[in-house]
Amino acid sequence: MSRHVAIVTDSTAYLPRQTRERHAITTVPLTVVIGDRALEEGTEISAKALAEALQKRRPVTTSRPSPEVFAEAYREAAAAGARGVVSLHLSAEVSGTYDAAVLAAKEAPVPVRVVDTRMVGMALGFCALAAAQVAEADGSLDEAVAAAEKRASGTSAYFYVDTLDYLRRGGRIGAAQALLGSALAVKPLLELDGGRIELREKVRTASKAIARLEEIAVERVGSGSVDIAVHHLSAPERAAALADRLRERLPGVEQLQVSEVGAVIGAHTGPGLLAVVVSPH
Repeated sequence: MSRHVAIVTDSTAYLPRQTRERHAITTVPLTVVIGDRALEEGTEISAKALAEALQKRRPVTTSRPSPEVFAEAYREAAAAGARGVVSLHLSAEVSGTYDAAVLAAKEAPVPVRVVDTRMVGMALGFCALAAAQVAEADGSLDEAVAAAEKRASGTSAYFYVDTLDYLRRGGRIGAAQALLGSALAVKPLLELDGGRIELREKVRTASKAIARLEEIAVERVGSGSVDIAVHHLSAPERAAALADRLRERLPGVEQLQVSEVGAVIGAHTGPGLLAVVVSPH
């Protein structure tokens, strides 16, 4: 039996394939451009290939999906029996993806509610899962949107990068903030704040920065049910070690995922990224 409410998100949610399939979540890919080659995230370029391109200092940019790609996803959802669509996307402060979805929604054959979650990575992924769970329980369009927005409002994302240079090049963080991070050779800790990437703290060494990232995550976890995701780019050992420490310190965590980010986020953070998403239910 088809669901009355379909869930659409974008490739920066980094939901595992099995999770997307289990919850019938449609993913619209963003594009990574390396040199003169445009490649779809998730199918045509791997995180490893992206990291190699960045390390070789090849020109790398990203672009949003076209409105037509979203329009096709909405038409397919309607054809499958959906009477409404919730379309959840990464922060409009860092991408035009939300705007493309809004344009497509105007011509959709069924009502489409486009939501700027102000999140990215599994911070977005957890919002999509919250909406999907409502849809699975035969909830309404409004109820699915409300579940996603509630999840987004309580979710936090913190991350460590080896350098702010990639964020500066992509225009995702100001030159002044990038200078603050490099002038004294400090290691930056950043956070999503109102959908924007902001410099949270400056720490002297990589090891101290990662230890501080762990402490921030532990401090953020409250007494209720919570999910955590640890993201990385070309730093699997660091990510696994951080996840192990969080499991030991936070035995009440319901779900703890470890995954490498895709090419779109990796293009703006560079190799060495380590991030923690804390998402209370």
